[in-house]
Amino acid sequence: MGLRLCVLVLLLGDLQLQVTSAIRSFNIDYENNCFLKDGAPFRYISGSIHYFRIPTVYWKDRLLKMYMSGLNAVEVYVPWNYHEPLPGVYMFAENRDLEGFLDLAAELGLLVILRPGPYICAEWEMGGLPAWLLAQPNIVLRTSDLDFLQAVSKWLNVLLPKIKPRLYINGGNIISVQVENEYGSYYACDYDYLRYLRATFRSYLGEEVVLFTTDGLKESELQCGSLQGLYATVDFGPDVNITKAFERQRLYEPKGPLVNSEYYTGWLDYWGHPHSTRTDEVVAKGLQAILELGANVNMYMFQGGTNFGYWNGADYNRGYKPITTSYDYDSPLSEAGDPTTKLYAIRTVIGKFSALPAGPMPPPTPKIAYGYVPLLQCIALLDILPIISTSPPIHSSFPLTFEALKQAQGFILYRTLLPYTILEPVLLSAPENGVHDIAYILLNGEYKGTLERDKMNAINISGQAGTTLDLLVENMGHINFGSNHSDFKGLIHNLTLGYTILSNWLIYPLDVDLAVSPTWPLPNKGSTGPMFYRGTFTTGGINQDSYIKLPGWSKGQVWINGFNLGRFWPVRGPQHTLFVPGPFLSASAPNNITVLELQAAPEQPHVLFLDRPLLNGTSSSTHKVVEL
Repeated sequence: MGLRLCVLVLLLGDLQLQVTSAIRSFNIDYENNCFLKDGAPFRYISGSIHYFRIPTVYWKDRLLKMYMSGLNAVEVYVPWNYHEPLPGVYMFAENRDLEGFLDLAAELGLLVILRPGPYICAEWEMGGLPAWLLAQPNIVLRTSDLDFLQAVSKWLNVLLPKIKPRLYINGGNIISVQVENEYGSYYACDYDYLRYLRATFRSYLGEEVVLFTTDGLKESELQCGSLQGLYATVDFGPDVNITKAFERQRLYEPKGPLVNSEYYTGWLDYWGHPHSTRTDEVVAKGLQAILELGANVNMYMFQGGTNFGYWNGADYNRGYKPITTSYDYDSPLSEAGDPTTKLYAIRTVIGKFSALPAGPMPPPTPKIAYGYVPLLQCIALLDILPIISTSPPIHSSFPLTFEALKQAQGFILYRTLLPYTILEPVLLSAPENGVHDIAYILLNGEYKGTLERDKMNAINISGQAGTTLDLLVENMGHINFGSNHSDFKGLIHNLTLGYTILSNWLIYPLDVDLAVSPTWPLPNKGSTGPMFYRGTFTTGGINQDSYIKLPGWSKGQVWINGFNLGRFWPVRGPQHTLFVPGPFLSASAPNNITVLELQAAPEQPHVLFLDRPLLNGTSSSTHKVVEL
């Protein structure tokens, strides 16, 4: 009997040991100033990657390169507007397969720091907030405004249940979840809003998950962005005193792990500004200093990727500054996902503090220069207006915004008639900076010039009474950072002709992507102003990554086989090529190229495929500098 009891005790003890070992935990050890993973001290070395800026077929390649760089975690944003493009319409398939991306990271042995917003910044269209929120013109974003909270609640009711099973404590790989993002940089400082988010995240994700905030180093940012019950972390680049930077975190978290949630490896680019860079040596030296302090770090970005389509955001700092199509960010993995010298410098530093994975780094993807492609067909945008209009024209006495017309991105055409004959040119003007963001002006279809937010608010025109006046207005991206006030698009104020307010508008919401159908015939008749151009080319049986250059072109959009690669603006720069992922090309059939030129095309319209990008990468940068 005694022997049987002893055996039973041993069996029970072994069972208890198995159960205990199966319990997963991730929490904060305030006494020893560190994270605990499964009860043991843990430090993460992470990098940011955006699944929504990378073709799905390349997700595994990028994540594997991050793992082989010595990272044990990745930091991932979730853009609300990407997954709910219209109220109640949720998209989580293909390139929006968030769960698939998280599972792929888990398969490769990477933990996840998730940043689900609802606001994310990320230099993404409206910071991830859906533009359809602005259909309620009095809504107050990122506050406890009831209209805003109602929309947030519905979204989190969809998103957070997808996250819960993938929490580390529930068997997944998500070790922590950020609440909002850099809220201290927003003017509102609404603690009721943060309390609402904290309660909502807790109700869906439980009491055990680590919830955190991230803010800059200014005292006002940390004061308005932090809240009891949310672990306060900071963000900064290599251009500060790192010891003093963490002292700022200690003012709000006297105990617990040191965390830099955004260590800047590079910086973003604006149209018309130099390409931003940070040297390998400066980034590596700063990273080593962070790790020597025992701190946790996430490198922003580890790979940037591309703002395909219309997804770029914009900043407002001494004027409106739209962000380029390339989000290369001068990061360790290039826009095309290739390892750079910066990556190897970072990897060497990481190797001083933790064991690096065995085996070689995956190589760069092959690049092909497919060469010269003529675009022999063209047609004016106005000639296919019925094709690209998403609805019959809307009559309005005065202009309506994109948001009032429930259009988030792209272009809208505003049409009226000259009310009187103008023999001597008079000013067509947009008082109060009323064009958001660029208007291309045509009289009877003839291109006359542009009005541009914060740059050009008036232009001289003349013509006969009854002449058709068209303004094709382009949304260059909703503001994503800072004041983030409601950034309405289109003609947001009345236009004046001399001293006359223009009225009686026909307004055409447009989907210019409808013009890229390869079956649509395009006659050869080029001119200035908004025109579509088309050509085809074959790859010789090889569909590899490439870069498209538009020599002599001005500004517009490019599509490859119907996929919108994004905006080009070589006359403004700094970006002169667009990344063309190989999987978007056909190896066996002709590939269709469509270009929407908004101002003036070259005399012999053509594009040139190169095997390397032209981003003006040697220019000086304009990045965040925080004085301590």
